[in-house]
Amino acid sequence: MDHESIVTIMKGVTMAIGGFFPALAIGKIVAKAMEAIGRNPEASGKLFVPMLLGAAFAEAIAIYSLVVVFTLA
Repeated sequence: MDHESIVTIMKGVTMAIGGFFPALAIGKIVAKAMEAIGRNPEASGKLFVPMLLGAAFAEAIAIYSLVVVFTLA
């Protein structure tokens, strides 16, 4: 295998790992928020903003992996 094919494979692996784990984190964040709202519907207003912040921070990890892929030469 030449250098270009190895770089292409590593870009794919980086994006796969960098997208998989944040997706799991966002799913868990939203699932726990929905569970909490199901137990206490009055708390939905208090849970919404922290849930969105947690999802945004988890999504930032995926964006970091995208930046790493673009910087690989």
